[in-house]
Amino acid sequence: MTNLGIGLIGYAFMGAAHSQAWRSAPRFFDLPLDPRMNVLGGRNAEAVQAAATKLGWKETETDWRKLIARDDVQLVDVCTPGDSHAEIAIAALEAGKHVLCEKPLANTVEEAEAMTAAAEKARAQGIRSMVGFTYRRVPAIALARQLVADGKLGTIRHVRAQYLQDWIADPEAPLSWRLDKEKAGSGALGDIGAHIVDMTQFITGDTIGEVSARLETFVKERPVAAEHSGLSGTAGAQRGPVTVDDAAVFLAQFRSGALGVFEATRFATGRKNAIRIEINGSLGSLAFDFEDMNLLHYYDATEDSRTAGFRRILATEPDHPYVAAWWPPGHLLGYEHGFTHQVVDLVTAIAEGADPEPSFADGLRVQRVLAAVETSSASRQWQEIPE
Repeated sequence: MTNLGIGLIGYAFMGAAHSQAWRSAPRFFDLPLDPRMNVLGGRNAEAVQAAATKLGWKETETDWRKLIARDDVQLVDVCTPGDSHAEIAIAALEAGKHVLCEKPLANTVEEAEAMTAAAEKARAQGIRSMVGFTYRRVPAIALARQLVADGKLGTIRHVRAQYLQDWIADPEAPLSWRLDKEKAGSGALGDIGAHIVDMTQFITGDTIGEVSARLETFVKERPVAAEHSGLSGTAGAQRGPVTVDDAAVFLAQFRSGALGVFEATRFATGRKNAIRIEINGSLGSLAFDFEDMNLLHYYDATEDSRTAGFRRILATEPDHPYVAAWWPPGHLLGYEHGFTHQVVDLVTAIAEGADPEPSFADGLRVQRVLAAVETSSASRQWQEIPE
């Protein structure tokens, strides 16, 4: 088996999730290439070494350019804040390295366009790239896409999507890079709203063509973090401005004519990671909530009305997407499994010379929706999205 040397840049929340995926994937799935966790990159030498020891990486680098240049790195996994995605990913592609980049693809449409162009150029040389919308790999979500593709819902008429969190509902929760527009690009819109834009487009096989939106920042100033880890931190004495949105709501019309209602907020008190999707079609409906992520609810409108009702599908059977490699039916999967499935799909595509999904072009489509939402909120007008 041919080895595939991995270089991961970033070792915080997403870096840890990706690390677990690189460790787990070859132990549960029969992969055509053997991913080797060769090098972890980060700016702080002491911190990155501690992370490498904990997460299972062989060596470290404090300069991402040196990481990309290494002969033992064939794939670069980008888990940095959005302001560096374009520079790192484009440099890696130009160096002939496969790239996995966390979402959203970039901080601006222009950056996403440049990344997509670089990916297309590298593709001609057999170099593959993928953006990390991992919720596509939740078995229940993958099953939902199959049901829609099989025509089980008929013509799609309504899409409702929410991503609800509460981790900054406390106005004294400290600032982090996710609340800095220069680093993050946007707030709830790009951080979590990007997921429901991609998920709904993935499940329906349709794309959003027009939006009308509002963004709001509820808490405009917060304490500067004395230290930070993942989504939590310790407040210091100084205060600084919040420069991103706390919440985003928008109406959407899909190109097929279906109507959509979207909400993304980090102020939904009591909601920790509620991703709620409901899709209504002429022949049936689907409903999903990530806080009960192994379940998909399906309504078949062609059944006898006397006994028709939403069916509770526990997506843990061996013939459900991805599940066969794991546990017996009813032994539930968790958040981390989506990242493992992402690794499986990417490594398999590289080995087969196929184009992995979601591609950078898919990431660009989402970026254009995010940009249109921001423009619509500022202009108070409906905003069309280019094809």
